[in-house]
Amino acid sequence: MRAMFGLVGLVVVLAVVGVVVKKQMSAMRTPVPALQTAAPASAPAGSSSATVRDQSQQIQQQVKQQVEGLMQQARPMPDEEK
Repeated sequence: MRAMFGLVGLVVVLAVVGVVVKKQMSAMRTPVPALQTAAPASAPAGSSSATVRDQSQQIQQQVKQQVEGLMQQARPMPDEEK
């Protein structure tokens, strides 16, 4: 009898996991709206209409400049103890 309850419990747990996996898989199949390559028409006149690629390159450039700036700084030397 105890084994039967264990088996039924296992089947119930597998059913619940199956339902959750099915929901997750169906959520992944929904189409994602495409990224806009230009600024929307309602954007202010002063904003730039940079593409995603331009923005990515700008961020990469900023990170590169920050790393190079950090590499130029002198490393603090530990105090010598006698």
